Amino acid sequence: MKTLVVFYSRSGTTKRVAQELAEALGADIDEVIDKKSRKGILGILRAGYDATREKTTEIEFTKDPSEYDFVIVGSPVWNRRVTPAIRTYLLQNRGKIKAAAFFATCMGNSGKCLDQMEELYGDKAVLKKTLVKKELEKGIKELQEELKALMAT
Repeated sequence: MKTLVVFYSRSGTTKRVAQELAEALGADIDEVIDKKSRKGILGILRAGYDATREKTTEIEFTKDPSEYDFVIVGSPVWNRRVTPAIRTYLLQNRGKIKAAAFFATCMGNSGKCLDQMEELYGDKAVLKKTLVKKELEKGIKELQEELKALMAT
């Protein structure tokens, strides 16, 4: 099964998870780049505001998800919502992704993030998982095992 792991990461946590997943699953990886600066305190404030307002943003990515059988999409949680970069990615690629799984990284509660990702995808995800930062190692291992089991069927 040809698999792609797509992610957006501001702090590096979601990137780390995506890289470990791609390596464990033998998947390709694609980073979504948000063209809007999210650095510093102003960037963090803007990020939360944009996520709350369900805004889209200008993004860059390199791989065409329609060329894959399975796409795993990862996003940090901003104000209990999906990031504008992943919101935009899912909207731009709606109908191109054959089967999807979603993961969200957060400090505590993922809120609406995973449900929003599924809604933007436009279909039911085969798997949705929240990875809490304080238990990240455990969460990564669990997610890898769940995805391997899904891909084996």
